[in-house]
Amino acid sequence: MSESFAELFENSIEQQNVKVGALLMGTIVSINREKAIINVGLKSEGFISLDEFKNPQGELEVEEGDIVEVALKSIDDGLGNTLLSHTDAKRIKLWQSLELAMNSKEVVTGVVTGAVKGGLTVDIGIVKAFLPGSLVDIRPVKDFSYLTGQEIGAIVIKMDEVRNNIVISRKAVLQEANSADREALLEGLEEGKKIEGIVKNLADYGAFVDLGGVDGLLHITDISWQRVNHPSEKLTIGDKIIVKVLNYDKEKMRVSLGLKQLTASPWDNISDRLPIGKKVSGTVSNLTDYGAFVRIEEGVEGLVHVSEMDWTNANVRPSKIVKLGQEVEVVVLDIQESKHRISLSMKQAQENPWEAFEATHNKGDKVPVSVKSITDFGLFVGLPGGIDGLIHLADISWEKQSSDQLVSSYSKGQELEVIILNIDAEKERISLGIKQLLEDDFMQYASANRKGSIVKGVIMEVDPHGAAISLGENITGYLKAGEISEDRVVDATLVLKTGEEVEVAIVNVDRRTRNILVSINAKNSVKEKAAMKDYNKQSSDAATSSTLGDLLKEAKDNK
Repeated sequence: MSESFAELFENSIEQQNVKVGALLMGTIVSINREKAIINVGLKSEGFISLDEFKNPQGELEVEEGDIVEVALKSIDDGLGNTLLSHTDAKRIKLWQSLELAMNSKEVVTGVVTGAVKGGLTVDIGIVKAFLPGSLVDIRPVKDFSYLTGQEIGAIVIKMDEVRNNIVISRKAVLQEANSADREALLEGLEEGKKIEGIVKNLADYGAFVDLGGVDGLLHITDISWQRVNHPSEKLTIGDKIIVKVLNYDKEKMRVSLGLKQLTASPWDNISDRLPIGKKVSGTVSNLTDYGAFVRIEEGVEGLVHVSEMDWTNANVRPSKIVKLGQEVEVVVLDIQESKHRISLSMKQAQENPWEAFEATHNKGDKVPVSVKSITDFGLFVGLPGGIDGLIHLADISWEKQSSDQLVSSYSKGQELEVIILNIDAEKERISLGIKQLLEDDFMQYASANRKGSIVKGVIMEVDPHGAAISLGENITGYLKAGEISEDRVVDATLVLKTGEEVEVAIVNVDRRTRNILVSINAKNSVKEKAAMKDYNKQSSDAATSSTLGDLLKEAKDNK
């Protein structure tokens, strides 16, 4: 049996020692709409898609007669055609060159195309390599996205063509390249020196700046004279900036940098521009739980403590009073120029409502109020000007009652009329009273019925120890069992009855405790003394009258 054409063709290829994947030089003999026909010296011509000869703009970069390098993909595609690839040829050549570079530790260049999990992808020609995050820089970098789009140099440290895997290291190149520059930089590094660097990383506490082989820390407080909440507000990774060396520790290889130190400090002579007591306007730049920071000059901020924000809301959250960016008026309370601290007050830029109230009201004035809260010691009420006053329990009623009874008839929001008892604007205290609006029945009774007075009353309650006697409306006296009779009384309930009217003498009036003690025994004694006094008076009058009559008669007889 004669051999087929395909077998003869394969035999001819074997005789030429050409294998699939081999690199061949070929001439473009013709170009049609889709393919280029290549003569590589084999029995048949090969075909390559025109897409492999176009640039990124879609322009064809070859023409008939050009000699190109191709890779053999297939001797027979089933139709007797030889398949070639210009792209595969370039890839094979690139892998070969990268392998040589890896073995000789030669630096290769590539373009960073993006960030992936754990590192970056880098295009080296037409192949992609992986740059692990730990090998991006000499020092650990959290955010290395600033390298995207940049051309970098790297060393190939691992290759696996079967898995199409290439691993490179930029760190190795930097270590080698920076060693000499770093030594030179360190020799000339000194405090106060201005130097250019590149922002390579940002953290909450500052920015790391590459000075050319040595990293320096630009602390967040040294970025700007203004308050900076995060370095990203002023800096971007990759920025070229001029900084000033603030401190250089040769032993620990630590460099502290400053950016704001390149400009004059706005705190210089601040006391001359902002004397204590001066009223100025500013912008709320930051809010905290303990107050608000207000920018009163470019780069100069002061703190308005929560206690200085409002006259009537000492413990309110600052965010309830002001908002970020709000314009406010403040008064300078204190300046510590060396520490860059200014204490401000918002409330003192406004009228003091306590002083305003004191200026327009007097002790004894009647004012309308609204109950704001009820406590164990009294009622807090709202006064004109948004301030509070206190009605103490002792000033609610003349009647002796428990604290619960005293406040039981009042409710939050209730409108009242009260009388001013005292105003202390300095201590922000205003004392008010309700009972003072009414006459004090007890005091009137006590004034009219002093100790020793005999009065009548009605027994309200009786127990073995004594009885409560109603002496008048809202006036109560107490009769002890021992004061009922000259005879010893063991149980008052045996001799006194509720509702019975009795006549008693007042033996003690305690105006402070509002207690009145009465006695039947004392009443008898008082009556006896009164009777004796009356008897003595009558006897004296009689004796005086007789003597006078006798004298007159005697005088008449002697005429």
